[in-house]
Amino acid sequence: MSASPTPPEPLADPQPVRPRGPLDVRVRPPGSRSLTNRALAVAALATGPSELVGATESEDAAAMREGLRALGVPVAVEGATWRVRGGGGRLAATGPIALDVRASGTTARFLTALASLTAPGADVTIDGTARMRERPIRELVDALSALGVDAKALGPGGCPPVRVRGGGLSGGRIQVDARRSSQYVSALLLAAPCATADLTIALADGRLVSRPFVDLTLQVMTAFGATAGWTEAGELAVRADAPYRGRRYPIEPDAQAAVYAFAAAAIAGGRVVVEGIPPDSQQPDLHVLEALEAMGCRVRREADRIELRATRGALDGIRWNGNHAPDAVLALAVVALFARGPTEIHDIANLRIKETDRLAALENEIRRLGGRAEAGPDSLRIEPAPLRGAAIETYADHRIAMSFALAGLVVPGVSIRDPGCVAKTWPDFFAALAAW
Repeated sequence: MSASPTPPEPLADPQPVRPRGPLDVRVRPPGSRSLTNRALAVAALATGPSELVGATESEDAAAMREGLRALGVPVAVEGATWRVRGGGGRLAATGPIALDVRASGTTARFLTALASLTAPGADVTIDGTARMRERPIRELVDALSALGVDAKALGPGGCPPVRVRGGGLSGGRIQVDARRSSQYVSALLLAAPCATADLTIALADGRLVSRPFVDLTLQVMTAFGATAGWTEAGELAVRADAPYRGRRYPIEPDAQAAVYAFAAAAIAGGRVVVEGIPPDSQQPDLHVLEALEAMGCRVRREADRIELRATRGALDGIRWNGNHAPDAVLALAVVALFARGPTEIHDIANLRIKETDRLAALENEIRRLGGRAEAGPDSLRIEPAPLRGAAIETYADHRIAMSFALAGLVVPGVSIRDPGCVAKTWPDFFAALAAW
């Protein structure tokens, strides 16, 4: 059994979840947090203004937006449209600056790389919550140092705070250890078109966790005019003579949020239609649909919408590689409690370095509901068992809260402690769930 993460003190009364029958709902999730933060970074470095349409108002996106403002990037918010005035490959900040990324790992990694593009002599410190100070960033700092950046992880074990001095980014060929997080690679890619020379990134041992998130980064970069992509040798190459250009960029609805709607229908039965996500979307969390289909759900993709239908009580257990969509693993693990056989999810070691040790938290909370779960170093096995109501600990982790709330659609007496933690990515989640 995994060591138990320590839950923080609850900030509000537990949020009860009302059981209900089969669903028949249409959902349009908020804008993609992953796309919003990538587009913010790129627009900040572009030549000319950009307009991000459909951006999400979440704590993660707010941390990224405020961090860029502190680095000298004007960002104007008009509802879901955010206007960014790019710096043409440089950030205007000159003095000592302290950035609070809160609990946003994406923001911490992206701003660490972007801080190298501040003015010579600028001194930027990136810091966040107590948990952020436990999340590793040494691999990114080492890569930046290899590119001539004065950067140092100040925390124990190569964790934040991080100090970065501005002055620019050289190019060349470097090797990056991306076995723990793809965000190290995405951060370097986002800054690379502004380097002094072309950049080639080789992967240590040829391994990259959660590759689809790197592909998503490349998609956003090329949409703004960069020349970047995979080579035949399995490396990543970015040209420095193809800068970003400002543009109008629509943000797709968030597939990470859509996961909870799909999982809700799988658990409670019925039908859910998620609107606004195009059939060719590259958002990695859509891989969860493959797992839900294997469990017995029916999925139909159409232009600008995805429909999932399920029969309550008719799910089968599966074996699934969660590496491509690790954030979706939490909701899938809760779905597995309602299957007719065991489910094994593997290749998910990086869940231990997220907002909490998610494998340990899943094991603990599944058992709290009466289910059987066993977490390994990089895997989770779930066996269905008679379930009971419980007050779920969330460990200040939004995905634990949203995932286990889905069990309450069928199991009476489920409530979620510290429900406000969902503001990190979907502030209105519980209101949306109540309307389904």
